[in-house]
Amino acid sequence: MSLIQALLNPAAYPHSVDKIELIETHISWVLLTGQYAYKIKKNIEFDFLDFSTLEKRHFYCDEELRFNGRFAPDLYLQVVPITGSLQNPQMDGSGNAIEYAVQMKQFDNAQLLSAIAERGELSADIIDQLADLTADFHQHAKADTTNSPFGTPQEIQHWFLGNFAHIRPLINDKTFLAQINRLQQWGEHAHANNISLLELRKQQGYIRECHGDLHLGNIALIAGKVTPFDGIEFNPGLHWIDVISEIAFTVMDLQERGLSLLAYRFLNHYLSNTGDYQGLGLMPYYLVYRALVRCKVALLRWQQHRSPHDLTEAKNYANLAEKYSTPKSHKLIITHGYSGSGKSTYSAKVAESLGLIHVRSDVERQRLLDKTQLNKAKYDKPVHDKSGHDKPEHDKPGNGTSSEVNQGIYTPENVQLVYHKLTELAASILSAGFSVLIDAAFLQTKQRDMFAQLALAHQVEFLILDFYAPEQELKRRVNERQQAGNDVSEATLAVLDHQLKTAQSLSVTELTQTILVDTCADDALNKLMANRALKEA
Repeated sequence: MSLIQALLNPAAYPHSVDKIELIETHISWVLLTGQYAYKIKKNIEFDFLDFSTLEKRHFYCDEELRFNGRFAPDLYLQVVPITGSLQNPQMDGSGNAIEYAVQMKQFDNAQLLSAIAERGELSADIIDQLADLTADFHQHAKADTTNSPFGTPQEIQHWFLGNFAHIRPLINDKTFLAQINRLQQWGEHAHANNISLLELRKQQGYIRECHGDLHLGNIALIAGKVTPFDGIEFNPGLHWIDVISEIAFTVMDLQERGLSLLAYRFLNHYLSNTGDYQGLGLMPYYLVYRALVRCKVALLRWQQHRSPHDLTEAKNYANLAEKYSTPKSHKLIITHGYSGSGKSTYSAKVAESLGLIHVRSDVERQRLLDKTQLNKAKYDKPVHDKSGHDKPEHDKPGNGTSSEVNQGIYTPENVQLVYHKLTELAASILSAGFSVLIDAAFLQTKQRDMFAQLALAHQVEFLILDFYAPEQELKRRVNERQQAGNDVSEATLAVLDHQLKTAQSLSVTELTQTILVDTCADDALNKLMANRALKEA
């Protein structure tokens, strides 16, 4: 610590320094000098990291530069030696190194997403950008399908149970300890029930070189761009992980801060981008794991500083972990309405508010098309629209054949394939312990019956959201959407006209399970969310 105190002297730096701010974590010190930030690793050793020698600290400084350069290449600059003596050190000086530091560009801490969240300024746009960035990074990150231990059921459970080895010795509250014991028992049971899925995820390449510590305190908004930093470089077992484990950390952090709507917006946006609904089967396990990691970190800080705040924080994370481990009642909601009725706009808001997984038929249809699982007869080579979604040449505004009635993606066979896919996704999401909202037209009785039967088989509540707008308004919206070219929906005016002519009305029985939503009415969303049937579903 004498070295850190000496580095609070501006004379220790090769550049001008007006003032120095010190930030301490349980494993490092960060010195903020105005222009640059210098991160120095503590001489410590835990079961999850080893900084116990100068050589090891130097190695992990180099590794931090490489590792985090994937997310923030403009932020991480170089590894510099600290020379001189403990009493008179020189940052990036000449001579023998007595320590090493990672030099970074300093940014305004007020732009950390954690700080933005505390000010109540964390917007949907920031969350969408984070989801897009994370999905893109995961899909391009290196995958591990080798015989390495990374991502195996044994390795995953090692880190899960390792939390308890740190937590137990630091608590003497009997109630707290009993809670920790329950969580360990739950974790052992959940792991045993999911071994097959854990093995499958490894085989399918979902174990990737991730960030490893993707909570809001490690993400900043720099020049308007969401920028993750400070990933876990010090232990490959903690960053070669399932991508859904990474997502669970962000979701957990948002929910711990009381931002559940943004948590589900992030999760649904990520899943829509990647299609990784299979990963939801492990989500409760990883949510508990991530909450326990934060509980452990808070207790390690409490051990060092004995701050009552840290102990309270640890208990809050344990409470959150227990909440994740507690079974909940589920629901299956489907939409009903013509193209342009506002289904997707309102469904996204409902899903965020109620904590539902939102699955959109237009997105899944496109995904099936990308995987060549749909009959693409008369469907030309796609081009990219403004949103990045693939659209066929014929479906540019004013030219439609592939998205016309009974052609291309709208043949009866393809429509049936899409609804079967939606049924499979709904079943897997319900089995994973999540409620789900399936966003599709559902204009045919047999399509709705498939999901009513699914709800019955899973013994969950079933509800239909019937979205309405007058015919002229529907046509205006569809035409406007086509002209804008910024939505994944392929529906044309011809498709809408066919829907209006062939739709099968909701039955008397279905109407008892239906909420009508007039999307032209003032304050329609608030009226929908205040509906007793929806709130109680």
